[in-house]
Amino acid sequence: MTDSQNDFARRTTPASGRGIWRIGAYAIVLAAAVGGVFLVTRGTSAPPSMPEGHNHGAMAGGDSAKPVMLSAADQRRIGVTFATVERGPLTKEVRTVGQVTFDETRLQTIAPKIDGWVERLYVNATGQLVAAGEPLLTLYSPMLVSAQEELLLAKKLSRDVAAADADAQRNAAELLASARRRLAYWDIPQSELTHVEEMGHVMKSLTLRAPAGGYVLEKNVVAGQRIMAGDVLYRVADLGTVWVEGEVFEQDLASVRVGQAVRAEFDALPGEARTGRISYISPTLDPQTRTVRVRVVLANPGLHLKPGMYATLRIDGTERTRVLTVPRSAVLATGERNIVFVRDANGQLTPREVIVGASNAERTEVRRGLTAGETVVASATFLVDAESNLGTALGGMGNMPGMEMTTPPQAPSSGAAASAAKTEPAPAKTKAPDTMADMPGMDHSAHAAPKKP
Repeated sequence: MTDSQNDFARRTTPASGRGIWRIGAYAIVLAAAVGGVFLVTRGTSAPPSMPEGHNHGAMAGGDSAKPVMLSAADQRRIGVTFATVERGPLTKEVRTVGQVTFDETRLQTIAPKIDGWVERLYVNATGQLVAAGEPLLTLYSPMLVSAQEELLLAKKLSRDVAAADADAQRNAAELLASARRRLAYWDIPQSELTHVEEMGHVMKSLTLRAPAGGYVLEKNVVAGQRIMAGDVLYRVADLGTVWVEGEVFEQDLASVRVGQAVRAEFDALPGEARTGRISYISPTLDPQTRTVRVRVVLANPGLHLKPGMYATLRIDGTERTRVLTVPRSAVLATGERNIVFVRDANGQLTPREVIVGASNAERTEVRRGLTAGETVVASATFLVDAESNLGTALGGMGNMPGMEMTTPPQAPSSGAAASAAKTEPAPAKTKAPDTMADMPGMDHSAHAAPKKP
């Protein structure tokens, strides 16, 4: 091989070790250059931290209420009214929801005491009004036929022994009374027995009559049906008196007792409240609802109260005298405490924590925190609390970065600015490298191709 061919081979054949070293060096230099540019161009100021004295609770509202001063125009705008703390009687009213139901003492189930077949129905529709003693149906029964025959034989025997001795007459009379008693025990009315004795022959069917009056709630019989002793044919209810049953919460039980007057209001009868008395308080408490069932008895003239209607029950509890009270709307419950805004002599509204007791629909007892004669906010209490918390929140924001409430300083004059510019050295500027050749460590002279020998 000639010298020129050897020189060409040396230049075209890569040196593996030297090439890998060069690639690694270029990568390191490039990474260092990128890191330097990032350090030069990024901002030097760190995000401001929250001052230690900043109060987050100032913006929470509710329990952070502070005194607030409202002008007369602002009070009218949000509807603020005032009331005086008074000492006087307080009657706690227990209110609950009830439902009209049947008076169970006036429910009647009609079931015959003998087998037979229904020949005729006189009461043939559900909801029909039935009077006590009114005919219900006529019933044919072989047992009734046999009992009538015994009755007629006893009657005939009693006539035959009328001239006999006293013992025979007494035995005949006992037999006749036994035959009559047997039919009476099967609910055959006395009028039917008298009619059989007067006619002197057996009747095929006898009439059963209603033992009590009311409205037919259920009818389970049709004409021609065979019935058995004990079958329920009718259920009748007298609606002249009804019950209203409601649930009283556990904490209100101390204000409820048997015989207490109750006022019942019905959506179906607006403006027509009914008055009754508590007749029953359940001896057990429902563990799921924590309530006790109470029962109120109400008269129902005109039958306007219908079972199933809803009612609002108002129970007047025990009246207490010399109790310190405020309007119920004056107390603001925050969940942790109860607050009342008291108006001071200078018109400032100051929140004050109070301990409350019993209450009714209009007033609430205050056990601690107020004295008689003080003036409190009676309405729009929530809006006053919002105004108070808003002032607290704005005061707490003064320590936040960028929320300083101080007046900004005046701008310096041009002369002062120039002197400040002279005395304040300008920050050094770092010029970014134009090419990779200007980057540190990127001197290619050391890695130039070797010259020819």
